[in-house]
Amino acid sequence: MEDVLEVYHRPYNKLFPVICMDESNKQLVAEVKTAIPCEPGKPLRVDDEYIRNGVADIFMAVEPLKGVRYVSITETRKRVDWAHFIKELLDEKYQKAQKVVLVMDNLNTHGTASLYEAFPPEEALRLAQKLEIHYTPKHGSWLNVAEVELSVLVSQCLDRRIPDLETMTAEVNAWQSQRNNEIHRINWHFTTSEARIKLRRLYPSL
Repeated sequence: MEDVLEVYHRPYNKLFPVICMDESNKQLVAEVKTAIPCEPGKPLRVDDEYIRNGVADIFMAVEPLKGVRYVSITETRKRVDWAHFIKELLDEKYQKAQKVVLVMDNLNTHGTASLYEAFPPEEALRLAQKLEIHYTPKHGSWLNVAEVELSVLVSQCLDRRIPDLETMTAEVNAWQSQRNNEIHRINWHFTTSEARIKLRRLYPSL
């Protein structure tokens, strides 16, 4: 926890950007019957019956101090999916960075071993050397800014039935563009010294 908190209080440095990453999934659901449109005094009416169209995985990366986020939608949730998302961040979004400081949870697919599963060893090593990884502790997902952004995405964009991957990708891209244009910077206030007071029960008694 303290390691992540100290990372969040580093000053902004475009050569060493702090990026928070998380992922989630959403079931794709199509309608069986056409919904009845809204009328004065009546909300949209949707039939209870629906069709399951599989599950989509959502990768989210957020740069808190710059106020930008990058989202990618995939059909699967495998090591290679994570690896390709990280490669896109490093080679396209942060090509000029010397090293990307990456904060994420300890999911088994979130690690440099996944790079070796997706790419030749030379490429995997090149990518791994551009990462400085900091893991949030178990039961410490609240420390990950990307998880907060995922909840915003769900509430503002994905809180309804979405039938297929193409529709979800289009909706998420529109949300991402609008939110990035509005420049929602995230200023983390919770410090290590505050953690030692408010969460002292988590520390060993010496």
